[in-house]
Amino acid sequence: MKVQPLDERVLVEPLEQEEKVGSIIIPDTAKEKPSMGKVIAVGTDEELKKILKPGDKVLFGKYAGEEIKIEGKKHLIIKLEEILATVQ
Repeated sequence: MKVQPLDERVLVEPLEQEEKVGSIIIPDTAKEKPSMGKVIAVGTDEELKKILKPGDKVLFGKYAGEEIKIEGKKHLIIKLEEILATVQ
């Protein structure tokens, strides 16, 4: 299934990070939501296309975006104003 965001929205795949405290691995149920992800698709806004492109890594707010599942994987559709920064 192909999803194309509209206007100033971005389709992001959250990047899961394994969390450890010493030698203890934190279970998924106790983890915080990830705040970094990989851009999968960019909306139709021309200014947005100049800022972001598929493959970029971005930081976003903890509760940003609408969660959807595409082919069994969790993705977020995030508005441009909820994206905090790009990661190099």
